[in-house]
Amino acid sequence: MIPESSPFLTRLAQSKEDCLAAQRLRYSVFVEELGGDGPLVDHEGRFERDEFDPVNDHLILVDTRRDAEALDHVVAVYRLFPGERAQAFGRFYCDSEYDLTKLRQSGRALLELGRSCVHPDYRTGSAMFLLWNGLSEYVLERGIEVMFGVASFHGTDVEALRMPLSWLHHNHLAPDPLRVRVHDGAFQPMDLLPPAALDRRAAFAAMPALIKAYLRLGGFVGEGAFVDRAFNTTDVMLLMDTAAMSAKHKGFYVRKFEARV
Repeated sequence: MIPESSPFLTRLAQSKEDCLAAQRLRYSVFVEELGGDGPLVDHEGRFERDEFDPVNDHLILVDTRRDAEALDHVVAVYRLFPGERAQAFGRFYCDSEYDLTKLRQSGRALLELGRSCVHPDYRTGSAMFLLWNGLSEYVLERGIEVMFGVASFHGTDVEALRMPLSWLHHNHLAPDPLRVRVHDGAFQPMDLLPPAALDRRAAFAAMPALIKAYLRLGGFVGEGAFVDRAFNTTDVMLLMDTAAMSAKHKGFYVRKFEARV
Protein backbone atom coordinates (compact mmCIF):
# COMPACT_ATOMS: atom_id res chain seq x y z
CA MET A 1 0.00 0.00 0.00
CA ILE A 2 1.15 3.56 -0.64
CA PRO A 3 1.32 5.56 2.63
CA GLU A 4 -0.94 8.60 2.80
CA SER A 5 2.14 10.81 3.14
CA SER A 6 3.66 9.44 -0.08
CA PRO A 7 3.85 11.77 -3.10
CA PHE A 8 3.02 8.82 -5.39
CA LEU A 9 -0.36 7.80 -6.78
CA THR A 10 -1.06 4.70 -8.87
CA ARG A 11 -4.23 4.86 -10.96
CA LEU A 12 -5.68 4.58 -14.42
CA ALA A 13 -5.28 7.64 -16.60
CA GLN A 14 -8.30 9.87 -16.01
CA SER A 15 -7.82 12.84 -18.30
CA LYS A 16 -6.33 14.00 -21.58
CA GLU A 17 -3.38 15.38 -19.61
CA ASP A 18 -2.74 11.97 -18.03
CA CYS A 19 -2.71 10.28 -21.44
CA LEU A 20 -0.47 12.93 -22.98
CA ALA A 21 1.93 12.73 -20.05
CA ALA A 22 2.11 8.94 -20.49
CA GLN A 23 2.85 9.38 -24.19
CA ARG A 24 5.47 12.02 -23.39
CA LEU A 25 7.21 9.61 -21.01
CA ARG A 26 7.05 6.87 -23.64
CA TYR A 27 8.63 9.22 -26.17
CA SER A 28 11.46 10.01 -23.78
CA VAL A 29 12.17 6.32 -23.20
CA PHE A 30 11.31 4.55 -26.45
CA VAL A 31 12.30 7.24 -28.96
CA GLU A 32 14.91 9.48 -27.34
CA GLU A 33 16.58 6.85 -25.18
CA LEU A 34 16.18 3.67 -27.23
CA GLY A 35 16.00 5.09 -30.76
CA GLY A 36 12.53 3.84 -31.69
CA ASP A 37 10.02 5.32 -34.13
CA GLY A 38 6.58 4.66 -35.56
CA PRO A 39 4.03 6.03 -38.05
CA LEU A 40 2.01 7.93 -35.41
CA VAL A 41 4.93 9.19 -33.32
CA ASP A 42 4.74 12.98 -32.86
CA HIS A 43 8.34 14.15 -32.88
CA GLU A 44 7.44 17.83 -32.73
CA GLY A 45 5.24 17.44 -29.65
CA ARG A 46 7.39 14.57 -28.27
CA PHE A 47 4.58 12.02 -27.95
CA GLU A 48 4.96 8.28 -28.64
CA ARG A 49 1.53 7.03 -29.69
CA ASP A 50 -0.20 4.49 -31.90
CA GLU A 51 -3.66 3.36 -32.96
CA PHE A 52 -4.11 1.20 -29.85
CA ASP A 53 -3.90 4.05 -27.34
CA PRO A 54 -7.58 5.12 -27.52
CA VAL A 55 -8.87 1.59 -26.76
CA ASN A 56 -6.42 0.66 -23.99
CA ASP A 57 -6.39 1.51 -20.31
CA HIS A 58 -3.27 3.35 -19.18
CA LEU A 59 -2.03 2.50 -15.70
CA ILE A 60 0.16 5.34 -14.49
CA LEU A 61 2.36 6.16 -11.53
CA VAL A 62 2.06 9.85 -10.67
CA ASP A 63 4.54 11.89 -8.65
CA THR A 64 2.38 14.67 -7.24
CA ARG A 65 5.44 16.87 -6.75
CA ARG A 66 5.87 17.21 -10.50
CA ASP A 67 4.07 19.63 -12.83
CA ALA A 68 0.92 18.13 -14.35
CA GLU A 69 0.31 21.18 -16.52
CA ALA A 70 3.71 20.60 -18.12
CA LEU A 71 2.79 16.91 -18.64
CA ASP A 72 5.64 15.99 -16.32
CA HIS A 73 3.72 14.17 -13.59
CA VAL A 74 3.66 10.60 -14.96
CA VAL A 75 6.86 8.75 -14.00
CA ALA A 76 5.90 5.17 -14.94
CA VAL A 77 3.26 3.63 -17.18
CA TYR A 78 1.73 0.33 -18.28
CA ARG A 79 -0.72 -0.04 -21.17
CA LEU A 80 -3.51 -2.59 -20.52
CA PHE A 81 -5.74 -4.23 -23.14
CA PRO A 82 -8.41 -6.64 -21.85
CA GLY A 83 -9.27 -9.54 -24.13
CA GLU A 84 -12.94 -8.67 -24.67
CA ARG A 85 -11.97 -5.16 -25.73
CA ALA A 86 -9.33 -6.51 -28.12
CA GLN A 87 -11.94 -8.83 -29.62
CA ALA A 88 -14.23 -5.88 -30.29
CA PHE A 89 -11.31 -3.87 -31.73
CA GLY A 90 -10.27 -6.77 -33.94
CA ARG A 91 -6.76 -7.55 -32.74
CA PHE A 92 -4.15 -7.29 -30.03
CA TYR A 93 -0.98 -5.26 -30.49
CA CYS A 94 1.04 -8.51 -30.35
CA ASP A 95 -0.88 -9.97 -33.30
CA SER A 96 1.57 -8.20 -35.62
CA GLU A 97 4.46 -10.24 -34.20
CA TYR A 98 3.02 -13.48 -32.75
CA ASP A 99 0.41 -16.06 -33.66
CA LEU A 100 -1.95 -15.79 -30.67
CA THR A 101 -4.30 -18.60 -31.74
CA LYS A 102 -3.54 -20.72 -28.67
CA LEU A 103 -4.40 -17.89 -26.30
CA ARG A 104 -7.66 -17.16 -28.08
CA GLN A 105 -8.64 -20.83 -28.12
CA SER A 106 -7.87 -21.25 -24.41
CA GLY A 107 -11.18 -19.68 -23.41
CA ARG A 108 -9.43 -17.89 -20.54
CA ALA A 109 -9.68 -14.23 -19.54
CA LEU A 110 -6.76 -12.45 -21.24
CA LEU A 111 -4.93 -9.19 -20.62
CA GLU A 112 -2.27 -7.80 -22.95
CA LEU A 113 0.39 -5.66 -21.29
CA GLY A 114 2.49 -3.20 -23.23
CA ARG A 115 4.45 0.04 -23.43
CA SER A 116 5.85 -0.41 -19.92
CA CYS A 117 8.47 2.19 -19.04
CA VAL A 118 9.86 4.13 -16.09
CA HIS A 119 11.40 7.60 -15.94
CA PRO A 120 15.22 7.35 -15.57
CA ASP A 121 15.12 9.11 -12.19
CA TYR A 122 12.80 6.43 -10.75
CA ARG A 123 14.48 3.18 -11.78
CA THR A 124 15.38 2.01 -8.30
CA GLY A 125 12.74 -0.74 -8.27
CA SER A 126 10.15 0.96 -6.08
CA ALA A 127 8.40 2.63 -9.03
CA MET A 128 7.86 -0.70 -10.78
CA PHE A 129 6.74 -2.26 -7.50
CA LEU A 130 4.08 0.42 -7.06
CA LEU A 131 2.97 0.03 -10.65
CA TRP A 132 2.68 -3.74 -10.23
CA ASN A 133 0.58 -3.20 -7.10
CA GLY A 134 -1.85 -1.26 -9.26
CA LEU A 135 -1.69 -3.95 -11.93
CA SER A 136 -2.49 -6.67 -9.37
CA GLU A 137 -5.67 -4.84 -8.33
CA TYR A 138 -6.70 -4.44 -11.99
CA VAL A 139 -6.12 -8.17 -12.63
CA LEU A 140 -7.96 -9.35 -9.50
CA GLU A 141 -10.93 -7.03 -10.04
CA ARG A 142 -11.42 -8.33 -13.60
CA GLY A 143 -10.67 -12.01 -13.02
CA ILE A 144 -7.76 -12.02 -15.47
CA GLU A 145 -6.28 -15.50 -15.93
CA VAL A 146 -3.46 -14.96 -18.43
CA MET A 147 -1.33 -11.85 -18.86
CA PHE A 148 0.96 -11.48 -21.84
CA GLY A 149 2.96 -8.94 -23.79
CA VAL A 150 6.26 -8.35 -25.50
CA ALA A 151 9.35 -7.26 -23.59
CA SER A 152 12.34 -5.89 -25.41
CA PHE A 153 16.08 -6.21 -25.47
CA HIS A 154 17.72 -3.03 -26.74
CA GLY A 155 19.20 -3.41 -30.20
CA THR A 156 18.73 -5.78 -33.14
CA ASP A 157 22.05 -7.67 -33.05
CA VAL A 158 20.76 -11.14 -32.21
CA GLU A 159 24.25 -12.59 -32.01
CA ALA A 160 25.02 -10.23 -29.12
CA LEU A 161 21.91 -11.53 -27.33
CA ARG A 162 22.50 -15.23 -27.87
CA MET A 163 23.21 -15.98 -24.18
CA PRO A 164 20.01 -14.50 -22.65
CA LEU A 165 17.81 -15.62 -25.56
CA SER A 166 19.12 -19.17 -25.32
CA TRP A 167 18.66 -19.21 -21.56
CA LEU A 168 15.04 -18.15 -21.94
CA HIS A 169 14.38 -20.79 -24.60
CA HIS A 170 15.96 -23.68 -22.70
CA ASN A 171 14.70 -22.78 -19.20
CA HIS A 172 11.51 -20.72 -19.44
CA LEU A 173 9.62 -21.77 -22.57
CA ALA A 174 5.86 -21.63 -22.03
CA PRO A 175 3.89 -24.89 -21.70
CA ASP A 176 2.29 -25.99 -24.94
CA PRO A 177 -1.25 -24.63 -24.24
CA LEU A 178 0.20 -21.10 -23.93
CA ARG A 179 3.19 -21.39 -26.27
CA VAL A 180 2.51 -18.67 -28.81
CA ARG A 181 4.97 -18.41 -31.69
CA VAL A 182 6.44 -15.64 -33.80
CA HIS A 183 4.90 -15.58 -37.28
CA ASP A 184 6.85 -17.71 -39.73
CA GLY A 185 7.99 -14.82 -41.91
CA ALA A 186 9.66 -13.06 -38.96
CA PHE A 187 10.65 -16.02 -36.78
CA GLN A 188 14.05 -15.60 -35.08
CA PRO A 189 15.18 -18.78 -33.28
CA MET A 190 16.20 -18.30 -29.66
CA ASP A 191 18.06 -21.58 -29.12
CA LEU A 192 21.32 -20.10 -30.37
CA LEU A 193 23.48 -21.91 -27.81
CA PRO A 194 23.20 -25.48 -26.48
CA PRO A 195 22.29 -25.93 -22.79
CA ALA A 196 25.84 -26.97 -21.91
CA ALA A 197 27.17 -23.60 -23.09
CA LEU A 198 24.85 -21.49 -20.95
CA ASP A 199 26.00 -19.29 -18.08
CA ARG A 200 23.14 -18.27 -15.79
CA ARG A 201 24.96 -15.26 -14.35
CA ALA A 202 25.86 -13.90 -17.79
CA ALA A 203 22.37 -14.57 -19.12
CA PHE A 204 20.63 -12.70 -16.31
CA ALA A 205 23.11 -9.83 -16.40
CA ALA A 206 22.10 -9.24 -20.03
CA MET A 207 18.34 -9.33 -19.38
CA PRO A 208 16.19 -6.22 -18.90
CA ALA A 209 14.78 -5.84 -15.38
CA LEU A 210 11.21 -6.38 -16.59
CA ILE A 211 12.01 -9.83 -17.99
CA LYS A 212 13.78 -10.88 -14.79
CA ALA A 213 10.80 -9.69 -12.75
CA TYR A 214 8.41 -11.86 -14.77
CA LEU A 215 10.65 -14.88 -14.36
CA ARG A 216 10.73 -14.40 -10.58
CA LEU A 217 6.93 -14.47 -10.59
CA GLY A 218 6.89 -17.72 -12.53
CA GLY A 219 6.47 -16.28 -16.01
CA PHE A 220 7.24 -17.97 -19.33
CA VAL A 221 8.31 -16.90 -22.82
CA GLY A 222 6.82 -17.69 -26.19
CA GLU A 223 8.66 -19.45 -28.98
CA GLY A 224 11.03 -17.34 -31.06
CA ALA A 225 12.08 -13.70 -30.93
CA PHE A 226 10.92 -10.84 -33.12
CA VAL A 227 13.45 -8.31 -34.40
CA ASP A 228 11.68 -4.94 -34.41
CA ARG A 229 13.88 -2.65 -36.48
CA ALA A 230 11.46 0.29 -36.26
CA PHE A 231 11.85 0.32 -32.48
CA ASN A 232 15.49 -0.87 -32.49
CA THR A 233 14.62 -3.82 -30.24
CA THR A 234 14.56 -7.60 -30.14
CA ASP A 235 11.25 -8.69 -28.63
CA VAL A 236 10.30 -11.78 -26.66
CA MET A 237 6.80 -12.71 -25.57
CA LEU A 238 6.25 -12.90 -21.82
CA LEU A 239 3.28 -14.84 -20.45
CA MET A 240 1.96 -15.18 -16.93
CA ASP A 241 -0.63 -17.77 -15.96
CA THR A 242 -2.05 -16.28 -12.76
CA ALA A 243 -2.97 -19.77 -11.53
CA ALA A 244 0.71 -20.74 -11.68
CA MET A 245 2.05 -17.47 -10.35
CA SER A 246 4.70 -17.71 -7.66
CA ALA A 247 2.79 -18.56 -4.45
CA LYS A 248 4.78 -16.01 -2.47
CA HIS A 249 3.95 -13.12 -4.79
CA LYS A 250 0.38 -14.21 -5.52
CA GLY A 251 -0.35 -14.50 -1.80
CA PHE A 252 0.89 -10.98 -1.20
CA TYR A 253 -1.24 -9.47 -3.97
CA VAL A 254 -4.38 -11.42 -3.08
CA ARG A 255 -4.10 -10.52 0.62
CA LYS A 256 -3.65 -6.87 -0.28
CA PHE A 257 -6.67 -6.97 -2.60
CA GLU A 258 -8.88 -8.73 -0.04
CA ALA A 259 -7.90 -6.23 2.64
CA ARG A 260 -8.88 -3.36 0.36
CA VAL A 261 -12.34 -4.74 -0.52
